[in-house]
Amino acid sequence: MKAMVLTGIRKMEMREVPEPVMRSDNDVLIRVKRVGVCGSDVHYYTAGRIGSQVVQYPYRVGHECSGVVEQVGSAVRNVKPGDRIAVEPAQSCFKCDQCRMGRVNTCRNLSFLGTPGQGDGCLCEWLVMPSECCFPVPQSLSLDEAALVEPLSIGVYSVRQSVPMKGAKVGILGVGPIGLSCLIPARQAGAATVYVTDRIDRRLAAARGAGADWTGNPDTSDIVAGIARAEPGLLDVVFECCGRQEALDQAIDILRPGGTLMLVGIPPVDRVSFSIDQIRRKEITLRNVRRQAHCVQPAIDLAAGSDVDLGFMLTHRFPFEKSAEAFDLVDQYRDGVIKAMITLD
Repeated sequence: MKAMVLTGIRKMEMREVPEPVMRSDNDVLIRVKRVGVCGSDVHYYTAGRIGSQVVQYPYRVGHECSGVVEQVGSAVRNVKPGDRIAVEPAQSCFKCDQCRMGRVNTCRNLSFLGTPGQGDGCLCEWLVMPSECCFPVPQSLSLDEAALVEPLSIGVYSVRQSVPMKGAKVGILGVGPIGLSCLIPARQAGAATVYVTDRIDRRLAAARGAGADWTGNPDTSDIVAGIARAEPGLLDVVFECCGRQEALDQAIDILRPGGTLMLVGIPPVDRVSFSIDQIRRKEITLRNVRRQAHCVQPAIDLAAGSDVDLGFMLTHRFPFEKSAEAFDLVDQYRDGVIKAMITLD
């Protein structure tokens, strides 16, 4: 089968690789149709690593995908050939202490698509996954939207892990796909007011369309002062979704005493810092988000029942053979990109 593989820093090429083999009666063979380009994929493309996860070339990335079921093992009951599905990229063992506590996202034996040391990615024609990672989607959702279920599930999980949303005053710093995926469930859960920031005006416009009450570009305005004027008591919770030091500093500034900072974005560096004076005096709670747990089906239900069409995130589309162009676009934030989607039709 054809696959796009990383061969070096900022180097990607199409290669013929062996087709995956169904080895278990619980396996599902999937014809991949859509692959979304995620910021973590781009980290591997541009830097060859995220923290301790280092690429060994050649390597195939990609973890946001949808497809059509081609074949199922004899024990599979939840999907059948011809079903359109969203794919959960995490394979947990369901046996370790973390899994037994319901923390499947921090499984001791986790295997995640497109993660060095764990498994190759889905930027290929065929994929085999266990049936518990395959979620049929209703006809009302397109294959594009089915691929967007993965980032949406992270947003759903982030919101659930934060504070009670009903009546909450919320900040979201960085409204790429993950920030927007936090905005949608926050609004659905009853957030009173949502303040968002980003350096790309197209993303701010998308956020307004998805329900943001206030938007600001930190390159052209003092967003801390602006939010403080609009909300003198400051915010209950801030979702930091871009992983930048300046955004972390801004998040602490706009949180009320006793507020919660949700660390959702992946920083491009190994270490970040906080003003210990600020977080101590304000008694700020810091919470990290590691992907998601048990939120794929809730994300599908939200996407199918929401008055927000997930397709608004999709700004650019690329054929399979031009995957490298999609990665370069996302890396350089060109042309107001929000989500770039690779198609394998």
